[in-house]
Amino acid sequence: MTKNKYLSLFLLLLITFIPSIIGGLITASFKEPWYSEIILPSFNPPSWVFAPVWTTLYIMMAIAVWKIWINSFDFKILKLYFIHLFFNGTWSIIFFGFHQIAFALINLFIILIFIVLLMKRYFSRDKISFYLMVPYLVWSGYAFILNSSILVLN
Repeated sequence: MTKNKYLSLFLLLLITFIPSIIGGLITASFKEPWYSEIILPSFNPPSWVFAPVWTTLYIMMAIAVWKIWINSFDFKILKLYFIHLFFNGTWSIIFFGFHQIAFALINLFIILIFIVLLMKRYFSRDKISFYLMVPYLVWSGYAFILNSSILVLN
């Protein structure tokens, strides 16, 4: 049983990082020169911040859903999590790939809704899973403000 438990964690980590890998490839291919030419708010973090922050958040997200999964085998939560990952992964494609700032903002709003829904479900089942999602909610809220500011400035 322990072996299957950690195999499921590995699979959830792998699935969680797939959107990040795709987003990273899209960002690397289509970010410049467009991103250097748009007006960014003064509180825009340096580019090097994003990789360690997102790596940490993805690990925390995967552990949170894994803890729920190993205790309940709830396919509905897993489905909700995977749909949420789809929207998470499409943000980079919309923003950096298609340069659609407004659509990326709408996408972020949808991501925030999914984060809150997941957190609501986690809260009653596993408080640690709930708390593991708090930094993701905060960072995504910051990303929403940042994306909104970029939309206004451009």
